[in-house]
Amino acid sequence: MVALVTGGSRGIGARTALTLARRGWDVAISYREREADAEAVVEACREAGRRAVAVRADVAVEADLVALFGAVDDRLGRLNVLVNNAGIVPPLGRVEDYTAARLEQVLAVNVAGPFLAAREAVRRMSTAHGGRGGVIVNVSSRAAALGAPGEYVDYAASKAAIDAMTLGLAREVAGEGIRVVGVSPGLIDTEIHAPGRLDRLGHTPPLGRPGTPAEVADAIAWLVSDEASYVTGSTLDISGGR
Repeated sequence: MVALVTGGSRGIGARTALTLARRGWDVAISYREREADAEAVVEACREAGRRAVAVRADVAVEADLVALFGAVDDRLGRLNVLVNNAGIVPPLGRVEDYTAARLEQVLAVNVAGPFLAAREAVRRMSTAHGGRGGVIVNVSSRAAALGAPGEYVDYAASKAAIDAMTLGLAREVAGEGIRVVGVSPGLIDTEIHAPGRLDRLGHTPPLGRPGTPAEVADAIAWLVSDEASYVTGSTLDISGGR
């Protein structure tokens, strides 16, 4: 079984790759800049007894994504799972201060990238193309429902687009052996937050604490397992009730 986790060099992506490796998956991860971190994740996956590779790819660049999936084909074999995790959070700011360049970058990475990655996955997994099925997991955010006012409404909007893609694509390929699901993390203890943000907000969910990357990774591992075989088109809220 082969899984690809985009943006797998840190945070939720890194932990997801390791969790899947520990549960018997061969794992590929993509990264854009943090080669040493990516190689550390790969080494941890190999220590778990699985094959693992890291491939440099910018998900905002179509040619990079095509090459990424080709590398997975060549080095690990038939793809069973795609975890669309790569994304960016722009600097905190109000909509009135946004530039076109900011919006273009956020939408290229957070929306176009996952769509194109899903395209490549469907071409490999779909029974209509000779595949054997598979699972696509889209990593969204609770911000999609909350709107992130005064912080990053553009990021929230990009994740709302991913929620819509999860539902629409799930229905589109349900008859072709592919399940499409999502996870919607809340305040998770990773370095993606602006300095001090987690200290300020981490206690606000009803459960009284931020979540951990492991808690999100465990949910993803369940969603790609046979235990979730009747789940598609759904996005699982992992936000401590936020």
